[in-house]
Amino acid sequence: MNEHWADLLIADHETTERVFAAVSQAFDAPDGPLPALVGDLRLYLLEYVDGCHNKKEENVLFPMCERRGIPRAGGPLAVMLQEHEQSRGLLAKLEPLARVYADGDVGVREDLRAIFEAYSGLLKNHFWKETDILYPMARRLFAPADDAAVLQGIHEVEAAAGPDTRERYYAIAARICALGGIEDLSASLPSDVLAAMLNTLPIELSFVDADDTVRYFSHEHHDKIFPRTRGAIGMKVQDCHPMKSLHLVNAILADFKANRREVAEFWIDFGGRRVHVRYWPVRSRDGKYLGCLETVQDITGIQQLQGERRLLDEG
Repeated sequence: MNEHWADLLIADHETTERVFAAVSQAFDAPDGPLPALVGDLRLYLLEYVDGCHNKKEENVLFPMCERRGIPRAGGPLAVMLQEHEQSRGLLAKLEPLARVYADGDVGVREDLRAIFEAYSGLLKNHFWKETDILYPMARRLFAPADDAAVLQGIHEVEAAAGPDTRERYYAIAARICALGGIEDLSASLPSDVLAAMLNTLPIELSFVDADDTVRYFSHEHHDKIFPRTRGAIGMKVQDCHPMKSLHLVNAILADFKANRREVAEFWIDFGGRRVHVRYWPVRSRDGKYLGCLETVQDITGIQQLQGERRLLDEG
């Protein structure tokens, strides 16, 4: 898949918001964040968020927006630039507090926390405006050559900051998240809510763990395309397939475990419906193989869609 400038900038937003979540969680700990975490935070915010990400926008994206008709005075560009300056004002207050905290003076913790909350609150709202308003507006106005020029400009800004800039600072962000003990978003969901969400999906799910043992399937109390009962739980997945297809099952699992494949799929006509079946390797953040997820979907209605139906259309 080709890179797009918007995807790169949104990845910056997502990475920074994970940093904010980890630091907020660290401040909630009895002893507050570790000095090492705050030291990393100071570097990341100064050198990457303001020193690189904002430059990608101010030196590359925003000028192209202006050339394509988005005025610099008034409108979204003016708001974005104003908020960049507001964030720099807060960062100027945060930086000395973060520096002394990282050096061991934890007595400034509450002052640091107050400034951090103001800064992160401003940027989270700012990122939303860019992701949901400015970037889509620019994408509609830009020609393919404009997109290519902005992408090239982003790479040049990153190169000017040193080799492998994004990778280096994303590694710092990952370290902050690890030190802060950031949890997956699903951690805040009660198990019954999460189960209800999975059972509401128009896709049937089954999960086989790293030892090829069936551990889960969704829609237990609903009609299913391929019926199954709780008796499948704890069985080896090989025992759930006919002998004629067993070699294919083992080949797919072997490819997933060896990182040779990212999806296996097939589609069939079954019971008057067109059914799409896919298998996906499930891996941890560090790439460890955790198991295989099967998704089964009735795509009969999807194949019959024509034209467009907008979200706000009636009917």
